[in-house]
Amino acid sequence: MNPHNSPRARNSGRMRVTALTTFLALALSGCAAAGAEKPLPERPSAGPSASPGATASAAADGPSPAATMVCGDETRTNIVKALSLPSEPPTTDSWADKLYTCTYTLPSGHLMLSVKETSDPETARKFFDGLQQQAPGAAPIEGLANLGFPAFQTPTSAVFTKDNFVLTVDAAALPSTLGPHAVSRDAFAYQVATAVLACWSE
Repeated sequence: MNPHNSPRARNSGRMRVTALTTFLALALSGCAAAGAEKPLPERPSAGPSASPGATASAAADGPSPAATMVCGDETRTNIVKALSLPSEPPTTDSWADKLYTCTYTLPSGHLMLSVKETSDPETARKFFDGLQQQAPGAAPIEGLANLGFPAFQTPTSAVFTKDNFVLTVDAAALPSTLGPHAVSRDAFAYQVATAVLACWSE
């Protein structure tokens, strides 16, 4: 039997689409609220737009506003709501080799979001393909669940590429299930990634 057509795979796909529908509603409202209340964090050399369509060269000395969204108020709020956390988790971030990384310290462990900025979409796709080839258990995210972008998922992470950006949500340091609804790590990583994509696409 083709593993992608197995009952487990079909159930996983249905769960992702269901999670996508509910979480994107939350995410889009969060993006709108964050945009109305507070501008994106300012970075000394970041470009004026938060759209990932802007080339990474505009942020040669620092991450772009689109990249820093993964550590912004809207993403933090979405994580709090998804896991029913009592307060916002602390974060640490870094920028090196065109890779912006934001690590959330959750009650149950660390969640790492990263954005690789490249010079053009073709380079981003090569970087994405390399990650997919190296990731154990990587499987493409297909159909409605990928939002129209190249994407893959592992048992602990989700990776998407859009324009000249590659977004990775790594939940490997978290327990196998999370929150009051016992969401699996891979489903949570997918939810967080698609929420960021939704904000990028606004």
